[in-house]
Amino acid sequence: MDASHVRLAAAQARARLDAIPDEEWTRPLPDLDFTVASVVAHTGDGLIWYSFDLLAGPSELDATQVGVKPDTSPSELRRAVSTYAELLARAVEGAADDERGWHPFGLADASGFAAMGCDELLVHVSDAARGVGQTFTPAAHLATAVLDRLFPWIKLDDLPTDDPWTALLWANGRIDLPGLPRRRHWQWHCAPLADWDGETPEAYR
Repeated sequence: MDASHVRLAAAQARARLDAIPDEEWTRPLPDLDFTVASVVAHTGDGLIWYSFDLLAGPSELDATQVGVKPDTSPSELRRAVSTYAELLARAVEGAADDERGWHPFGLADASGFAAMGCDELLVHVSDAARGVGQTFTPAAHLATAVLDRLFPWIKLDDLPTDDPWTALLWANGRIDLPGLPRRRHWQWHCAPLADWDGETPEAYR
């Protein structure tokens, strides 16, 4: 995955956020310790840190405190997400093929950070939309790209759905599927795909 995917995810996420009325942003989200505003701020935080972590290299960067303020107005929170998605896209564009950045799930390359940024945007904006009774369905090819990059052990042919977005929500612990309970623990493979050992993590067995 690359910067174009991040920009597409950001554009689709922003369109859905623009459709959530400002007065709904304090609503709590079901099954999550977030409101609409705080989950959007959390998304912005992730985009900032993925940008920093990619550029900082393979050791965790502990010297910086940054964060998006959830008590900011909805218009500023929307703007923050768009801005920090572009920050990540530019970091991904400028990274060399062999650059690696720290993440708890592994040393990610630029494609891994791009995929994680897309996942944050898509899944958390879906959380926000669901919290106000709306739905969010991103482009199927974008959901497929994220699923293939971060969850290489998950194949649509093995699931009771042929919809990549439904599969991605399940992979991220958001829904259950027939015969497959909701994932209470989940993980990404953000290191280069060439480093994947071909095994299915315990959480998905």
